[in-house]
Amino acid sequence: MCQRWEWTMSDDQTNRQQLTEHIERRRVGLAAFLRRTKPRRNRLTTISIVGSTLAAALTVGPAVGGTRFTEGVQGLFSLNSDSVVWRVLCLGAVVLSLAAALATNFANARGIDAQVTAAEACRTELDGLESALSFGHMTTDDAVALYRQYVAKVPFVDDGPSH
Repeated sequence: MCQRWEWTMSDDQTNRQQLTEHIERRRVGLAAFLRRTKPRRNRLTTISIVGSTLAAALTVGPAVGGTRFTEGVQGLFSLNSDSVVWRVLCLGAVVLSLAAALATNFANARGIDAQVTAAEACRTELDGLESALSFGHMTTDDAVALYRQYVAKVPFVDDGPSH
């Protein structure tokens, strides 16, 4: 969990070092979050895209070819009736559409994409903050204010362990 800390508003080396350590712990937490969450987001996106694409592919044959298509598939697989072809195609399309819809809704309901985007942006902002702080281009007070502003965007990410 994010630790609460206060600094005296001075620009000494100890406070800079403490802030740098907090930045590093948050960056470790962000990296761990992204390692866990990005693959899940990518899987859900892939399931959604592939599922909806395959569902459409299963319906295009009968939609374009009509009974000639289903009778051709019936003959190809030596089926008793072309209604079996219709049932299999419809069932496949329903299952794939359902998988695509569920994957999309899981991703949206949990806000996974927005969280990944916010975590990546915060990581980049903290990189810049750490550089500015280490090269002395900003006061510790300003750096603390920016740090708080940046981490407020990712309340769902905990700090990493202390070194």
